[in-house]
Amino acid sequence: MKKEFKYNFLGREIVVETGELAKQAHGAVLVRYGDTVILSAAVMSDNVGTGDFFPLTVVYNEKLYSVGKIPGGFIKREGRPTDSATLAARQIDRPIRPMFDENFRNEVQVINTVLSVDPNNSPEMTALFGSSLALGISKIPFDGPVAGVIVGKIGKDFVINPTAEQIDKCELTVTVAGTKNDICMIEAGAHEASESDMLDALMFGQKHVKMLCEFQESIIEVVGQPKVEVELASIDPNFEKEVKEYAEDEMLKAVQIKDKLASYARIDEVKEDTIAHFTETYPEDEEIPKLAKKVVDAIEGEVVRDLITNKKVRPDGRKVDEIRPLSAYIDLLPRTHGSAVFTRGQTQALATTTLGAIGEHQILDGLGLEDTKRFMLHYNFPNFSVGETGRYGAPGRREIGHGALGERALLQVIPSEEEFPYTIRVVSEILESNGSSSQASICAGCLSLMAAGVPIKAPVAGIAMGLITKGKKYTILTDIQGIEDHMGDMDFKVAGTKKGITALQMDIKIKGVTKNILKEALEQAKKARLEILDLMTSVIPEPRKELSPYAPKIEMININPEKIKDVIGRGGEMITKIILECSPEGVTTVSDKDAVKVDLQDDGKVIVYHTDKDVIRRTIERIENIVREVEDGKIYTGKVVKVEDFGCFVSLWDGCEGLVHVSQLANERVNKPSDIVKVGDEIVVKSLGYDNKGRLNLSRKEALPKSEKKEPTKESEKEEKTKRNHKEK
Repeated sequence: MKKEFKYNFLGREIVVETGELAKQAHGAVLVRYGDTVILSAAVMSDNVGTGDFFPLTVVYNEKLYSVGKIPGGFIKREGRPTDSATLAARQIDRPIRPMFDENFRNEVQVINTVLSVDPNNSPEMTALFGSSLALGISKIPFDGPVAGVIVGKIGKDFVINPTAEQIDKCELTVTVAGTKNDICMIEAGAHEASESDMLDALMFGQKHVKMLCEFQESIIEVVGQPKVEVELASIDPNFEKEVKEYAEDEMLKAVQIKDKLASYARIDEVKEDTIAHFTETYPEDEEIPKLAKKVVDAIEGEVVRDLITNKKVRPDGRKVDEIRPLSAYIDLLPRTHGSAVFTRGQTQALATTTLGAIGEHQILDGLGLEDTKRFMLHYNFPNFSVGETGRYGAPGRREIGHGALGERALLQVIPSEEEFPYTIRVVSEILESNGSSSQASICAGCLSLMAAGVPIKAPVAGIAMGLITKGKKYTILTDIQGIEDHMGDMDFKVAGTKKGITALQMDIKIKGVTKNILKEALEQAKKARLEILDLMTSVIPEPRKELSPYAPKIEMININPEKIKDVIGRGGEMITKIILECSPEGVTTVSDKDAVKVDLQDDGKVIVYHTDKDVIRRTIERIENIVREVEDGKIYTGKVVKVEDFGCFVSLWDGCEGLVHVSQLANERVNKPSDIVKVGDEIVVKSLGYDNKGRLNLSRKEALPKSEKKEPTKESEKEEKTKRNHKEK
């Protein structure tokens, strides 16, 4: 039976419908937020998984019909998820996952289908709301609800879920998700925001998240199903105690080995020895190897947690606010437009910057208003970076997410298209990883941009913070390494300039963090960020003034927008001719890598790119000649291109020809134009303007020096008049 619930959320209505659609799902809701409509459905398997992890899948299905678009390509249907869909699914997964018991093993799937999109009402936040509510009203044991909002700052005011028009004016944009009481997920981008502004934005968002959670609770009270009891993974406490007594001391020594690979190797040895020992001790129980492995894995986490929380000692011996050794250099690769290597401990990133024409921007086939992207950061994480083998293929969710975070951090300092009319691509190749490779990508990417001569507004560095909790005690860690990330409770990544924050991301494994923890983490991150920036600016203090010799140079001119069609020509004939004739010898097609690139924009802006400035100069001259307009009464030097009985045609420049009538060739009477001029002659002419048919008329007679002109006499005027009358008859 259909039920409907309505809530006025800051002047915009949220409508929830349930009981009519997708009734066989364990929980399903249709959520309307303005004209944005999302169907969220949750289902759970009755079978307990055999793995030692919780198999949760969150899907965010973008349907292009939701914005009135037909998919591109030959197949004409939605294909693999876009990057934006992948990032939206991650934003939903991250706050939901901590709300399940850590020993829960039944597979759960949450499917969000985007049915209609209003750009002023975020479909991502609507889907997060719907996902939480679908789980909340279902039989699935979910300890929610959770919700999320987008906080924008315009001037001094914070705005919840800003419209598309407001987003463009925001100097800070933060996605905040959480429960009624705590924050559990953050995604932020800002124009160098202060730590205090960022904290205020987070708390402002949390206040409104609470309102949405309370609305969900009111719905769950009415239509919520009783939660089923499921079998949770458990181990006999006595067996746990046995394993702990056997392995704890050796594990403590293993995690404190400073070299990552040596430490991991010893940890594996301890685990293998422990499993073997208890398998021999209890040979009749087939489950013992799996149980022993689970316990010894937990011991590793407990040892790290106890070491940090109680003794304030990190596995590699650092202080809680100490950064691993840093190094960086630029220009590793001679033929790229910019390159840099950044190393922090055993995490190393190689970043390259490539500059291209504006026409080479990325085309986005998604649900947003923006359909192109001028700045891109791509992140690659090969298996060899952690000394492992594995599958190679398309980038996964993690690579897309890390790339998006780095892109957001650096985008804030990228010059505008008017200041620097290039498409910019940064690629980060992770060569070695022991935690926080996304932040190393930001540092290396920034250095490569500066080495490439991109006039960024300020250098940007990133640092990853961690949180270890034990009871009521907690410790915030600077520059977490792999084991601290794996065993810890929070991954808090902060990037920014000396002036302020440009990007922030937080994931947690517990159910939320408090304001005090966030404040402390932000302050500790700022100290580390400034230390890293000092290193980076010692390598290259500012962006280079000159681009790489292999980077395309540019020149930009503005022409009358009405003349764009003349430059393009019929079917692109003229622009093709210009490119082929002005490019270096040997270029036969406009797609040739050595061909000059010409970007023609609707507002009359023309941008020409090539590595050779002479090629650019030739191309611009040709275009200027095509769009150049003849001024009435002005003297020009032109070349005779054709001679007829009634006069001659003169080319003033490529694409501009005019007629010099026989009567305008000389002061005296001319019987045959060929007596005065021949093809190829350069002559001086004066513009007489265009006739009513758009033909340009020129005069050689009017352009002759005064000494060559004869003052007309009464007799000559009379003779000329007689000739004209005779012609008219």
